Amino acid sequence: MSNSSSLIVNVRGLEKRYADGEQQVTVLEDIDLQLEAGALLAIVGSSGSGKSTLLHILGGLDNADAGDIKVAGVTPSALSANAVAKWRNQEIGFIYQFHHLLSEFTAVENVAMPLLIAGWPMAKAQEKAKTLLQRVGLGHRLTHEPARLSGGERQRVAIARALVNDPALVLADEPTGNLDEETAAVIYDLMLDLNQQFGTAFIVVTHDTELAQKLPRQLHLHLGKLEQTAVERP
Repeated sequence: MSNSSSLIVNVRGLEKRYADGEQQVTVLEDIDLQLEAGALLAIVGSSGSGKSTLLHILGGLDNADAGDIKVAGVTPSALSANAVAKWRNQEIGFIYQFHHLLSEFTAVENVAMPLLIAGWPMAKAQEKAKTLLQRVGLGHRLTHEPARLSGGERQRVAIARALVNDPALVLADEPTGNLDEETAAVIYDLMLDLNQQFGTAFIVVTHDTELAQKLPRQLHLHLGKLEQTAVERP
């Protein structure tokens, strides 16, 4: 059993329901999830299984209806809106299926944005952004806007942006769902490498069991319930 002080995610009894007319629809039911600092986890599930909802709750973008939830040392729902935004900026990185880069800004400007929001001086923020873009193999694309980048390059920029504030945890929601198979494999390998370099914990949700098996631990989310047994390997 892991010591609770070493856990970056410690969730017990998480429940989430939505109203559908007069009916209550249970999206997540009795979720228990523990993740140690620096660990890698894939959560596999089909569309509609509750994967994105779970990530949104872990990242303080949504609140659970029940459960004891601690992420990076805090209970996000207990914080004020301003406090949770500051916590999210400092402790959590997000990677989405669609990169959500700002089209009018260059790669280095997109990556520097979280640092600028945190109050860093422009020159210092851009210098760190450049260093991180070089780490993900985009040192030759610093001044390119997203429209001038390939899909895989855009996702590399998104990964650099997620890591620029040295977060304790990165939440990746179908990060390769919009990429071809070969590029998707490269992105997964990059996340594994960055985990080793920075010691950042990753939770990756995906429907792709083959790619999920690149990560050392896999769980299965089915009809709102998280199965604590690993996805079977072929």
